[in-house]
Amino acid sequence: MDALTETLLALIEPVADAAGFDLVRVRVSGRQKLTLQVMAEKADGTMTAENCATLSRALSEVLDEADPISADYVLEVSSPGIDRPLTRQKDYDRWAGYEAKLQLRQLIEGRKRFRGVLAGIDGDNVCVDLEGEDETTLVPFSLIEEAKLILTDDLIRESLKAASAGNENNETEEA
Repeated sequence: MDALTETLLALIEPVADAAGFDLVRVRVSGRQKLTLQVMAEKADGTMTAENCATLSRALSEVLDEADPISADYVLEVSSPGIDRPLTRQKDYDRWAGYEAKLQLRQLIEGRKRFRGVLAGIDGDNVCVDLEGEDETTLVPFSLIEEAKLILTDDLIRESLKAASAGNENNETEEA
């Protein structure tokens, strides 16, 4: 993690926590026009457009005051989406049973890319069931450069079910 990302996390994480959101990813991208992308979700895994706006307003105040990015940039607050990135160890447990792609920082067993069904976490390793393999592959979490869920019918069904449950909880809280 570079120094700018560490600085941004130090500013953003407390604001997100105080507003009731878990950070999924913070990333700065672009060359000419920079974008600060903040992905977050509520503890139940949901994130509405209203939630994004609430978090965006809270972050804007802190970022404007601290001014951690010297160039002009656009703040983009979003949900992780259905085919979400997997950035935290708990993501691999939560999405066990679903298909994912992993790209590593270095070769393991002669390869940097893996695609398989997540089987949770074992210590500091991500467990992945690869097609054609009898044993579960253990991938050190520290070597994962990027990972995301693969859009499948099962994943869509689960996401719709979670969103429906989140909407029912929101209606209950508002009543």
